[in-house]
Amino acid sequence: MSDPRIRRVVIVGGGTAGWMAAAVFSRTMGASLEIRVVESDAIGTVGVGESTIPQIRNVNQFLGIDEDAMVRATSGTFKLGIQYNDWVGPGHSYLHAFGDVGLPLGPLPFQHYWLRRRAEAGVEDLATYSLNATAAKACRMARVEKVGNSPMAGMKYAFQFDAGLYGRMLRTYAEQRGAKRTEGKVVDVRRRGEDGFIEAIVLEGGERIGGDLFIDCSGFRGLLIEGALKSGFEDWREWLACDRALAVGSAPAAPMRPYTQANARPAGWQWRIPLQHRTGNGHVYCSEFMSDDEAAAILLQSLDGEALGDPRPIRFTSGVRRQIWSRNCVAVGLSAGFLEPLESTAIHLIQSGISRLLSLFPDRGFDPAVIDEYNRNMRKDYEQVRDFLVLHYRTTERRDTPFWRRCAALPPPDSLRQKLEIFNATGQIFREGEELFTEQSWLQVMVGQGILPRRHHPLADNLPREKLEEFLGSIRTLIRGAVERMSPHERFIAEHCRSEQALPC
Repeated sequence: MSDPRIRRVVIVGGGTAGWMAAAVFSRTMGASLEIRVVESDAIGTVGVGESTIPQIRNVNQFLGIDEDAMVRATSGTFKLGIQYNDWVGPGHSYLHAFGDVGLPLGPLPFQHYWLRRRAEAGVEDLATYSLNATAAKACRMARVEKVGNSPMAGMKYAFQFDAGLYGRMLRTYAEQRGAKRTEGKVVDVRRRGEDGFIEAIVLEGGERIGGDLFIDCSGFRGLLIEGALKSGFEDWREWLACDRALAVGSAPAAPMRPYTQANARPAGWQWRIPLQHRTGNGHVYCSEFMSDDEAAAILLQSLDGEALGDPRPIRFTSGVRRQIWSRNCVAVGLSAGFLEPLESTAIHLIQSGISRLLSLFPDRGFDPAVIDEYNRNMRKDYEQVRDFLVLHYRTTERRDTPFWRRCAALPPPDSLRQKLEIFNATGQIFREGEELFTEQSWLQVMVGQGILPRRHHPLADNLPREKLEEFLGSIRTLIRGAVERMSPHERFIAEHCRSEQALPC
């Protein structure tokens, strides 16, 4: 092998996954790589990933994308967290907000002081100590780096946007930096006889496209990673039973909330995502307990605006490829695995896959140690997201339908069980390595789902009661003052990033 360097990258499939991969590689290695994206207009994308988490700002900043321009181009809104309605029981609601909750004091994280205060003075809302949660409830938004002169961090936010428009923006970015698009359906995958590596793909019209590295962004089909390479799939339906979804847009409705809603239903849950020009809606459900017609009726009856079409069906299986990287092919996005969008992690997992591939970028020798390291870390990413999703189902107090009784009875994965047992016993939350979800995220969802530790750390009792009240009161005052100075969410959008597609106020 005279020149071992990768020279030709072929990306099969467009959408957010394919064009984000093309954008990142054209930005970083465009001078040394020939990047080709093969997609067909005749093959639709799933395109329901309209809600994101704050890590998306990292890739936008890396690519040099102006944030206001991106929100304007995608008819987006800002997202401060996710509201969970009826998950614990009918009428119950809580927010999983981005960002910090309270402040640590001395060697202890905040929750121990909050737990002490709660034990002494009764119920107190944890969200009172979250800047994001307080702003979300007030439908306010501002770019705040820091709260006054305090050590409290400012607003941590993500976006709610039209994923198709975001993919289109990434395509323009990538093509301006040299990526080439080829229209066509892949009908055959040619492999080398000696090692089974992919040599080329063949399109419907007979065109043969060769490459050194192939990135499979073909969606659930996994055209290369599964269709050609048979990498295998690990089914996680024993923990995540939902296997279908219906998606439909509806006319925008006030207020334009700066958060996503996840509303529990008899056999699953429904998302509601406010954009500037419409509201994105979907009903995720388990076909074992509900028919498609029932699911469609529930979805359409619970919209907060007129439906803009018929519900679009999506069938899926929660799980992950046994090998996300096999030979000279890496699966990204739905080709790699699927986890329902309960915590809006789909685009983040795309980012994670691309970022890891960039950091472990191979040569044409494709060292097995590099491939193993990639697969180990990506599997861990998927498992950690899986555990966080299972947390919502496993800790429900609902017993009103067969679906919720099944969820409550299932044994959690061992990794989740350990986290729950430690929190129950000590109030402590231990985050593993670079785990996506922070201690504050685990805290909000566990407390929101009704899990309260049997005790707080004894060091929290060393703080005199008047000092405890002063400490907690100062946090509430800081947050309240910061939120009062923020703009209403709709006004903030109108002033900074109003879309041409948005309806007039």
